[in-house]
Amino acid sequence: CVEVDRLVQSGVVVVVAAGNTGYGQLMAREGVTSTGMSLTINDPGNADEAITVGATHRDSPHTFGVSYFSSKGPTGDGRLKPDLVAPGERITSCAAGRRRDEIASLLEGLDPDEVAAYIEDSGTSMAAPHVSGAVAAFLSVRREFIGRPSVVKRLFCDNATSLGRERYFEGHGMVDLMRVIQAV
Repeated sequence: CVEVDRLVQSGVVVVVAAGNTGYGQLMAREGVTSTGMSLTINDPGNADEAITVGATHRDSPHTFGVSYFSSKGPTGDGRLKPDLVAPGERITSCAAGRRRDEIASLLEGLDPDEVAAYIEDSGTSMAAPHVSGAVAAFLSVRREFIGRPSVVKRLFCDNATSLGRERYFEGHGMVDLMRVIQAV
């Protein structure tokens, strides 16, 4: 987390996935079973300066809210995390590495280097690129905010759209690029 905060202090906007341990842990003590649903955000999502992103349902975030697997806050020292949420369920993305090799092996006779494949996946690592893309788009039209990551984070958090869920589940809400652009 220290390295992430240092990077932000040097002028870089850092967006990280909250993690996929939101379902918590099942604990049994003295015959009583309970679930732990909070404090599930891990490093680097705990970094104070990073924009930590949780996941929502892709098509109906206002209906279904935050994904069950999306890590929840607060952090161990009580800070609000995640900062934002974005679509993270059933996202189509490029297949890479081992998955790409597995797909190529299913298509007999093809060289893995010649296979372009896509996969559908879910996770906060599928949600974080939505926020990264929104930040990049914002900085491309409002260049005066380049090198001011704390201001960028505040703008995105202040202009997120609430899903009406607990703050430790949705943070400040769903990323909303249009509201950020209109706010400045």
